[in-house]
Amino acid sequence: MKMKTASIALAIAICTSVSFTAAAQEKKKETVGETVDKTGKAISKTATKVGNKTAEVAVKGGAKVVDQTYKGMMAPDGSNVYIDGKNRKYYINKKGAKIYLKASQIRKRP
Repeated sequence: MKMKTASIALAIAICTSVSFTAAAQEKKKETVGETVDKTGKAISKTATKVGNKTAEVAVKGGAKVVDQTYKGMMAPDGSNVYIDGKNRKYYINKKGAKIYLKASQIRKRP
């Protein structure tokens, strides 16, 4: 009798643990989708930052080789000012774009 009661209790325990495990796995599947979305957004933001930095470095490298640096002067954001072949002054922003400046926007470097 004790063996029969023990086996019934064991069977109930196994069924209960299997049902809880199945329920726990189903909840994880919902959170996995959310985690994938968050990870995808984080990767996208990082890829954008890396792309912008790469563009900035590439354009600055080209500007240092091709164009002249306006010595003693700085752009509104504190970066170097370059002079192109047409005597236009510009600086390079954080996305790697050339931003052309008016004479009033150029400041002396402290």
